[in-house]
Amino acid sequence: MDRPNPIVLTAYRGWERMVAAMATKIAVFSDFVCPFCYVGLHTLRQLRSEFDFEVQWRGFQIHPEWPAEGTPAEDYYRKIGEERRKAAWQMIQNLAAESGLEMRPPSVLANSQLALQAQEFAIEHQRGDAFEERVYRAYFYDRVNIGDPAVVRELARDVGLDPAQLDQALAEDRYAMRLKNTAMVASQNGISGVPTFIIGGYPLVGAQSADVMRQVLQRAIEIGA
Repeated sequence: MDRPNPIVLTAYRGWERMVAAMATKIAVFSDFVCPFCYVGLHTLRQLRSEFDFEVQWRGFQIHPEWPAEGTPAEDYYRKIGEERRKAAWQMIQNLAAESGLEMRPPSVLANSQLALQAQEFAIEHQRGDAFEERVYRAYFYDRVNIGDPAVVRELARDVGLDPAQLDQALAEDRYAMRLKNTAMVASQNGISGVPTFIIGGYPLVGAQSADVMRQVLQRAIEIGA
């Protein structure tokens, strides 16, 4: 589980010209099993009333080694120690509360590959934001295994997607290459943690406060102007 990192304001290779031309596009590398991604994306979208921007979601799996069926969270936490677990989740819950979210530690450490592919399907069917929010809440509040195909199917149904069409897309492995390409782009540009927001040609790494995101968005607008 990645901890938030400080802001990096060094020019980001390959993004400067693209973002200069489309200053309202914000690329976000994130994963459904990352609590800071949930907080960061929620905080960013709260600023839509102040800024005109479009979030371009990029699914970036940070724990492909976790088994498809998931791992009981208590087994993992037993290895890192109870005190460390409590401290980590206290920090996460404090960040969440600041942005108006209520979060609970997951009961299963889920392999997110299936959910990330389903998110690509949701985006293609104009339900990306709704599905993303539903998956995060399912994992970090309802405490369900988002690596379970039956769970992913029901979450899709919850936001108005056709489960049968989703099943077909997943069976055809329609989005696996897209996720691999995203991982390659991330590696080429030095992205190793999530969430990473590309705003105005600069990376903003980790869940930040609304004030910090507001300042970075304002700077992006000024540069674009």
